[in-house]
Amino acid sequence: MKSLKNWCLIACLSAISAQGIAQTSSTDTTKLPTDDLRRWSIGANGGFLTHWTPFNRKTNGDYGTPHEKFGYSFFVKRQILSSLGVQADVLFGKVNASKLNNFPEGVAGQDQSGYETNINWAADLRGYFTVPNLSLSIKPAVLVPYLTAGVGYMSYSTTVRNPPPPMANVPQPTSGDGKSWFLPIGIGFKIGVSRAVNIDLGYTVYSIRTNNFDGYKSGLNDHMSYAHLGIEYSFGKKNSRPLQNFSTVAVVHEEVKETAAQLQARLAAEEQKRLQNEKDMADDDNDGVANKYDKCPGTPVNTKVDGGGCPLPAMTVVKEKEIVTQQDRRVIGDAIKNLEFAYGKAKIKERSYPTLDRVAELLIQKDFSLKLAGHTDSKGSMKANMALSKARAQAVKNYLVSKGANASRIEATGYGPLQPIAINKTAKGRQMNRRVEFTLF
Repeated sequence: MKSLKNWCLIACLSAISAQGIAQTSSTDTTKLPTDDLRRWSIGANGGFLTHWTPFNRKTNGDYGTPHEKFGYSFFVKRQILSSLGVQADVLFGKVNASKLNNFPEGVAGQDQSGYETNINWAADLRGYFTVPNLSLSIKPAVLVPYLTAGVGYMSYSTTVRNPPPPMANVPQPTSGDGKSWFLPIGIGFKIGVSRAVNIDLGYTVYSIRTNNFDGYKSGLNDHMSYAHLGIEYSFGKKNSRPLQNFSTVAVVHEEVKETAAQLQARLAAEEQKRLQNEKDMADDDNDGVANKYDKCPGTPVNTKVDGGGCPLPAMTVVKEKEIVTQQDRRVIGDAIKNLEFAYGKAKIKERSYPTLDRVAELLIQKDFSLKLAGHTDSKGSMKANMALSKARAQAVKNYLVSKGANASRIEATGYGPLQPIAINKTAKGRQMNRRVEFTLF
């Protein structure tokens, strides 16, 4: 009984500890790879039975001197989680003690008084709680503490030795057979020696729900304890390990490391892409054409260039200034209406290309000048909005220039949220404020 109580205490602590681990690690609802682990096991134990327990150590129950007797047990266990299992036990053995504490004073023979109870069988069903290995790098645990607690029923036969003579008001020990419920509480630990085999060291306290287990009817229920050494074998696939030896902490640690490595690689790729884009969009010779589209890099300062960044030939004929017509304004209007960017970026979506192509053709044919003004809503920081509005206007310019428009006749400016055309308190208003205006002249 003493072993059972200790096992129960360990089981409770294991459950609490495992629950804390699960709550902490779920960081995320990741499924742990426990499907292929061993869940069913059988075991056998041998050890010593005694009526002494930590709970009756001051009085040793009804008898003062314990005598350890050999006991043995068998069990079948089903592991449900790495921290929780269900175990069925059956125990056999004898419990022996001497020196009846309540022996009448002045009557000889107290040292020869005693009892021996033969446990015909004691069967119980108990919860099995484990604390798996908490290592951050080792998933299979080598040392696994556990607690057990449950309920059982037993059949026993008691033989009393040298009872005191019958006296008034003194209970008389009697031999006999009996049956009783009991509560086993256990504590112990498993040592993993292979993928399928564990060494089992444990201690169980049995709280027997009768006061006549030792043949002496006193006011308190009787107890017994069982300290044992045994072996456990787990069934499963050849290379699988017992679920009770499995560390969920190590699995979560591996997943966190893998996720961190993937995120780091992704950030590095994004940074490389950003640096390359900055290099492509820079204008090293200040001719108004980005490096990516500049077919004639290194153009001298103040040189007029075409859409490819190459110097324009000397103009000998002065063309008459074209007048902006209603048709020209429709081309610009269509471009404004169909212009779309990637969310929070200055990348133009492909569906906007056709109408921008017509704007480029118009600029080339009539040599118009074009002012591009980028605007944003008020959400976000002023610095970020100013940069985004400028970048979007510049992206439109770069596209038009890539299609042959004269870079020197296109001006790109960003105003951020400074020139709203609607209130920013509504989604519709903010959408109206996020725009690039085209002014043709």
